[in-house]
Amino acid sequence: MLGSVGAVEEVDALVVGGGPAGLAAATALARAGARTVVVDRESELGGIPRHTDHLGYGMREFRRILRGPAYARAWVARAAHAGADLRRATTVTGWTDGDGAAGRAVTTTSPGGMGVIRARAVLLATGTRERPRTARLIPGTRPAGLLTTGALQQLAMLGRGIVGRHAVVVGAEHVSFSAVLTLRHAGCGVAAVVTDERRHQSYAALCLAATRGRIPVLARTVLTAITGRRRVEAVELTGLDTGAIHRLECDTVVFTGDWFPEHELARRGGLVMDPGTRAPVVDAGYRTSAPGVFAAGNLLHGAETAGVCARDGDWVAGAMLDWLHAGTPTWPVADAVPVECAPPFRWVSPNAVGPGMALPHGRFLLRSTAFARWPRVTVDQGGRTLWSGRLRRTVPTMPIHLRADWLDRIDPNGGAVHVSIEVSSLV
Repeated sequence: MLGSVGAVEEVDALVVGGGPAGLAAATALARAGARTVVVDRESELGGIPRHTDHLGYGMREFRRILRGPAYARAWVARAAHAGADLRRATTVTGWTDGDGAAGRAVTTTSPGGMGVIRARAVLLATGTRERPRTARLIPGTRPAGLLTTGALQQLAMLGRGIVGRHAVVVGAEHVSFSAVLTLRHAGCGVAAVVTDERRHQSYAALCLAATRGRIPVLARTVLTAITGRRRVEAVELTGLDTGAIHRLECDTVVFTGDWFPEHELARRGGLVMDPGTRAPVVDAGYRTSAPGVFAAGNLLHGAETAGVCARDGDWVAGAMLDWLHAGTPTWPVADAVPVECAPPFRWVSPNAVGPGMALPHGRFLLRSTAFARWPRVTVDQGGRTLWSGRLRRTVPTMPIHLRADWLDRIDPNGGAVHVSIEVSSLV
């Protein structure tokens, strides 16, 4: 089969995904002398920031504040200058053979044809996506005017008047209010922001700046139907507490948030998946269950900022270089202790650790499904408390940071570590 697509290309490191995490990792790897190839299925590299044309990027990485497209271009230029081979419009279609120190081989397709790349280290930095209307199982007709935030941002960059005239935004988290700002910039009014939670899940200042106090945020409300023939004409909204049904006229619906990792390639590779993140299980070095295969960025923890993902890339590059340079490679994931969380926590990342391991960003990332103020959180292993303390708050969809100074108390043979929250803390 390999002969039908030509010779196998041998490299040190293959990075799948050309967003901030992948480009940061490729930059560090190439600077260290590793033969590094980056592939991305998009026609341009840079990831999501290419479509987010607003300020707020790059202060840590480039020592200046950049707009999203400029930030993406800066990372592409930095990786190219370091010597990484950057390949656009190239999709990894599957795995072929090889594992461990011998490397993993993948098949690719691009405008130039099919190919096979074997790398001693593979990084999956494929990112995350928002659930579209079809995945949310919302009934109704299938007219034009149904968008995700990413699609909206791409349309808005083409010019005013292309998006629509009156929109409903589904979701009330950070990205939702970013979508409201994009709609306004594109000349499209916003009829309402809709969330099934009891209030929005963003910063009050961002909500106020986006809505200007004039766009209603309809809490405990779900979109239950869409009507329209050629284009959206109206939506049906249902109150979760009252059951009341309300029709709201609009010509555009933007589905925001509800992130889902781009994990198809990880699953095809037979990697052990975490049921919470729905991404590969990783340890503190972002090693997956397969020797030589790493994962980083919003594939693991959607959706963090571009800066967090870039730091992920820096971090995982160090672990990849250790693997490439080791005379007798070892793969510590098999001996790592699983980290699990109990509701209302949804997931924790990394989700496998060991004594003495340093942690990316020096902390764990978690998500919760509930609002809580000053909740008490307990970390225990086999009934033994490793740490207990209070967090300032938990808000659905917002990042939760958990300190990691208890790692040296882990018993390697003591079973899984559990992170739980005191139920009485919920509000």
